[in-house]
Amino acid sequence: MIRAIVTGLALAVTLALPARAIDIQDVKSPGGLTAWLVEDHSIPFVSISILFRGGASVDALGKRGAVNLMAATLEEGAGDMDATAFAEAVQEQAASIGFDAGDDAVSVSARMLTENRDASAELLRAALVEPRFDAAAVDRVRTQVQAAIRAEETDPNAIAATTLARETWGDHPYGSSINGTADSVAGLTPDDLRAAKDRVLARDRVLVAAAGDITPGELGALMDRVLGDLPATATAPLPQAAELKLTGGTTVVDWDSPQTVVAFAQEGLAMDDPDYFAAFVLNHILGGGGFSSRLMDEIREKRGLTYGVGTDLSNKVLGDTWQGGMATANASTAEAVGILREVWDGMAQGVTDRELADAKTYLTGEYPLRFDGNGRIAGILAGMQLVGLPRDYVNTRNAKVEAVTADDVQRVARDLLDAGKLRFVLVGRPEGMDDAKVAPAAAD
Repeated sequence: MIRAIVTGLALAVTLALPARAIDIQDVKSPGGLTAWLVEDHSIPFVSISILFRGGASVDALGKRGAVNLMAATLEEGAGDMDATAFAEAVQEQAASIGFDAGDDAVSVSARMLTENRDASAELLRAALVEPRFDAAAVDRVRTQVQAAIRAEETDPNAIAATTLARETWGDHPYGSSINGTADSVAGLTPDDLRAAKDRVLARDRVLVAAAGDITPGELGALMDRVLGDLPATATAPLPQAAELKLTGGTTVVDWDSPQTVVAFAQEGLAMDDPDYFAAFVLNHILGGGGFSSRLMDEIREKRGLTYGVGTDLSNKVLGDTWQGGMATANASTAEAVGILREVWDGMAQGVTDRELADAKTYLTGEYPLRFDGNGRIAGILAGMQLVGLPRDYVNTRNAKVEAVTADDVQRVARDLLDAGKLRFVLVGRPEGMDDAKVAPAAAD
């Protein structure tokens, strides 16, 4: 799947607490691979999620975009099957197999009917172990990636996101698009994709989760069959932790438009921090709660300066930010940004009992909807492993939300939220932002 950069979470592990506790089994295959499993024999199919740690962040120097292009080309033929034959074989088994790349992992999603599970598993094995990377297929997928790159270069939202990422992470892979650049992708060859595969698709990088009609023993055998022939170790080391480069201030990217796209960020909080859940509740009240958030109320509802404004705790494996975005007319940009700064700092004065209660009700009540199928469950369990959450997280998360007090929220706001540390990126021709630095002009 080809993805353009968007503002928001790079890695969202938004987990639900189901109506009843979920039994997550820890499975170990005869070959030593491990997985998390939720058994459900009510429907005769299984969903499997496989993640390979490192993702696009292990691109070789000068080969940015290789892992992304490699992942997008895995389904374009395997073994003695070209792209058409492989697609037809998957369809014949009524299976689905998909591949994607992100900053922190290459992801594989598969759905298999129980009666066709062995044949479907063999197709998945072939795609991972024996991808063809035929020149014609590589060129076809490359064209799609290049179209995504062109779209990024002409979309003010994407420009804001990429500029903010660069200001946030500098030369770390997080600071650039996983798609690469027009020049870097143009130079990639099938051999580069084979090398990229070996940099990330290996048994020492794999995380597996499954949900559905399969037993622990059957899952263990399937894992060994699908993954056992991969290299034991990847050829590239995992990247180092990202160093946050953010400083307070404003960057303007000139863009001929009546509106200015605003992206902003400051230092965030890791998911294993003791104050994470207080920050999670705080974020909902600040800007993550849609029309119930303070930022939406002050900037949209009371003044009509934007259609929408939101914030996120953005948690990646190697770095964390607190960020958000909005769009407003050029003439009202200074006012909207000024109000945002006031609300940001004003959270240190505390939240009301009603705000706290409403946030908890939403955050605990909305999450069961996320467990609405085996595919979603498998994806959630794999994501939990990637960020290091324990198996019981899905069954304890809501209690942690409920335990947050108004004092906790106020303390975290005082300790973390500082409008002076916010970096704003403005794409447009904003008025009244006299203290801004100007980035190189974007191509019209």
